[in-house]
Amino acid sequence: MEKGNVLVIGNSGVGKSTLINSVLGEDHAVTGYGITGTTKELSIYENDRIPFRIIDTVGFEPSYRKASKAVRSVRSWSRESTKAGNEDTRISVIWCCVEGTSRKLFPETIRIMAKAVSMWPSVPVIAVITKSYSVPERKENILMVHEAFQTHRRLKGNLKRIIPVVAMTYRLNDEAFAPPEGITELIDATNSLLPEGIRSSKKDVFRYKLERKRAFAHSAVALATAGAAAVGAVPMPFPDAAILTPLEVAEINTISRIYEISRNDALVKFVDSIVEAGTVSVTARAAVNALKSIPGINAAATAVNAFIAGSIAAAIGESSVYAFEQIYSGDRSIYDTEWVKKLTEGSLSGSFVTKAGKAIRSISDMQDPKHIADMILAVFFK
Repeated sequence: MEKGNVLVIGNSGVGKSTLINSVLGEDHAVTGYGITGTTKELSIYENDRIPFRIIDTVGFEPSYRKASKAVRSVRSWSRESTKAGNEDTRISVIWCCVEGTSRKLFPETIRIMAKAVSMWPSVPVIAVITKSYSVPERKENILMVHEAFQTHRRLKGNLKRIIPVVAMTYRLNDEAFAPPEGITELIDATNSLLPEGIRSSKKDVFRYKLERKRAFAHSAVALATAGAAAVGAVPMPFPDAAILTPLEVAEINTISRIYEISRNDALVKFVDSIVEAGTVSVTARAAVNALKSIPGINAAATAVNAFIAGSIAAAIGESSVYAFEQIYSGDRSIYDTEWVKKLTEGSLSGSFVTKAGKAIRSISDMQDPKHIADMILAVFFK
């Protein structure tokens, strides 16, 4: 069975270490994954009797600097877990620990915890109310924790249980003791959530990697847009979009590499389909002619051509990002060339001409290709 990882977070002094000792018993062992820079600040515990490891974090301190350090350590661990070879470090369940005797700290503590685990928006959360010695106050504490979670979009949908615990026998006075409570319930609840949590962590890692790839791809589109604007600004006839073919091929190939699409004959045909639809197709030629004939343009032909060239590269780049995301996600095939042709032509259709038409009237002879490229990106992809 795949072993899950439980991330334990909470304020300093909330009782995380006592809780972990109570869950694992005396024979727990500290383990390490060798993730540089994070294992110094997080401790990993496990034993052979329960199917999950426990990752203990630095406690959140009252000061902003120390709280930020704790948040960074969790985020660093989370990012490292997305890398190949670190699959067994991904978080499956989160224990958010709040102290039952410090109810006024619930909202702020949960706010910081939500920030720390923002990379895991789908992973199940158990709110653990530690030091829950007062039986009459437990119901009120549960209600207050629930209300505090409802104010945080990232956590409230994943809150599965709220469990008050007493991790070790506590002396109330000379005649009364509070026995350990809630520990076996916490173990059972965690075990029941592990399959969902492992699936969710895989989903969250995929989402995170997709976001990073999208950001990298958008930077490639921005560079291609600037390059195309520079090409278009050269004083020469610009009857259609074919002049941009070499740059667009480079742009699309770069995006395909970002999305880890293997270089083969199928990819070559796929890229050719995008380039053909974005340069010499009826739609592409119509878009260029429509933009060049818009009334009210006061800029010189070179500035107009720079804007048109950059806009075409940006539109084709963005449709390519979407296309390769679909392939990377398994929703489309690299062999689906007809689909990508229609997608590319659609990116240069009516809405493209409308947006570009409004912006092209505002350009002037004084704007260099870089400023024009920035304007294009602001208009189309804010």
